[in-house]
Amino acid sequence: MLRLRCGILVLCATWVQAQSVTDLPELVVDAPRVANPAPVGTYAMPVSALRYEPLVDVQGRNLAEGQADIIVRGGIFENTGFRIGAVTLLDPQTGHYLAEIPVAPAMLGNPTVRTGVANALASTNVTVGTIVHGWKPIVDGGRLSLGAGTDDLRRGDFYQGVTRTDSVRRTWAADVEYARSVGDGSVTYGDHDFQRVGGRLQLRTAVSQTDVFAGYQAKFFGWPNLYTPFGVYETENLQTTLAVANHRVARDHGGHVEAGVYYRRNKDDYEYNRLVPGQFNPYQHEGKVTGWAIDGREVNGAWTAIYRAEVISDRLESTSLRSGRYNSRELYKASLAAERDWPAATGGAWTAQLGATWDDSNREGGRVSPLGKLGRRFAGEGALRSVALEYSESTQLPTYTALNSSATSGLFRGNPNLGRTISRNLELGASILTGAWQIEAALFQREDDALVDWTYGANANAREANAVDIRTTGFEIVARRDLDRVSLTFGYTALTKDADYGQANVQASFYALNYAKHRLTAAVVWRLAPRWELRMDNDARIQEENPLRVVGGDHALDSALALVWRPGAVGGLELSLQADNLWDSDYQEVPAVPAAGRQVVLSASYRW
Repeated sequence: MLRLRCGILVLCATWVQAQSVTDLPELVVDAPRVANPAPVGTYAMPVSALRYEPLVDVQGRNLAEGQADIIVRGGIFENTGFRIGAVTLLDPQTGHYLAEIPVAPAMLGNPTVRTGVANALASTNVTVGTIVHGWKPIVDGGRLSLGAGTDDLRRGDFYQGVTRTDSVRRTWAADVEYARSVGDGSVTYGDHDFQRVGGRLQLRTAVSQTDVFAGYQAKFFGWPNLYTPFGVYETENLQTTLAVANHRVARDHGGHVEAGVYYRRNKDDYEYNRLVPGQFNPYQHEGKVTGWAIDGREVNGAWTAIYRAEVISDRLESTSLRSGRYNSRELYKASLAAERDWPAATGGAWTAQLGATWDDSNREGGRVSPLGKLGRRFAGEGALRSVALEYSESTQLPTYTALNSSATSGLFRGNPNLGRTISRNLELGASILTGAWQIEAALFQREDDALVDWTYGANANAREANAVDIRTTGFEIVARRDLDRVSLTFGYTALTKDADYGQANVQASFYALNYAKHRLTAAVVWRLAPRWELRMDNDARIQEENPLRVVGGDHALDSALALVWRPGAVGGLELSLQADNLWDSDYQEVPAVPAAGRQVVLSASYRW
């Protein structure tokens, strides 16, 4: 069982609104928590706004938009999930490709980060955190953006939305988007060539919204030591197709019901050495996923029912992942929780939530996971607005790279005996509003049994999939304040880990033990004058020592800076000068993977 270290009070807050304390406010990721939601080196993707988010650690190779691992609360790249509307988007090959989502951010609402009980209820085959996007209502208007920068960078994107309202007040709408980006990269053979195209149809009424989307993205990029530490120039060629249909209906008293279906195909052609094509076995993969989900919340007086059901089917065709027991499976999940509010004697209210989730598969045995939460919302003028204690369990099955890679040969060595990961999370949270500061924090302890990690051991020429039992204890806090001319957001996270790899010979860990012991983020938006803004994001960290990180050390400061001007003579025009990795840090986010250098871009965008 989890053991929460006693004697530590958790402070926590965000937008403090009238809501159930067990539903602490969702964590809004887009500005103003992040000053620069768009990147320098390419066009914006859903991952872009997460780069400096206080509660998300993005570990990138080349650009974050090239390949990035999305880490929440000290997990690894496969512990975090993405949900669009009702459905969980998965990749059967590897969690490295979870962020391959060919949807323009202009079509999506602000992402939220769900952890603990909220994560257990929100998604399938995810153990630590889920990044959730809703579909944004379409409005009339468009945008054209062009940019050029260092390393022969050229980028552009176009978006257009149109709407029509009929005689019964239904709004019919459509939007389309196209984006392209090419550049030589900040290191030798760090070039990229990206393009994305997508379109959506939408029908809205006063209480419902239906979206049908189709999109495609092609990405070629190179990087030295992209996945292996042997000093070779590796490349990836990714092609991702996504089709989604989603329907959401508002219910009484803040409830809702949402249902969706999707199809996703991700093709990957990985080249170990671009200078000697085919030097090792070809690494060509095609993963296909179909799924459907229904998600809802029904409110009846003091009682609330929260429910979800999801079925996901996947299949992988591969030239190299042939050693496992199977290459297709189905995942099933059902969730149900009941919530009850009642008045507190001294004002405010108590809230209790109790429920469970059921995970199953046609390839592995199923499991029931309990969850519960007890919270208090406070009335009056005090700074403390709410506090909650919660416990949840969640489970995950490994991807095919871990299951089906050969256990005895090759660069990536799998383990066919890997089974279901069990994650247990206990946390305490509270919300505070003091003066103009909105503060949110959480203290948590998570135990992951049989977590799949990739390590180096006696064989230094390959990375191996190993199961690890690991305990993570963490504290996170986010504070935000808006002044007349300045908006500030600060985040701090502290983590410790205790790992047991059993009988495995582990000399170094690429993922489970690659975490920030201390991480501080600061986002500043300074409105210099009526048409001028200075935007700055900062990420300072002390990383756990790792013998695979041979350049850049374990201390790092990364910043992004943008100067924005909106000339009044041309309405809708915006000019910006932006820099990523402002201090040209050589810190390796993933051990042994070279850092991207400083990049600068001059952009012009016009909205109508």
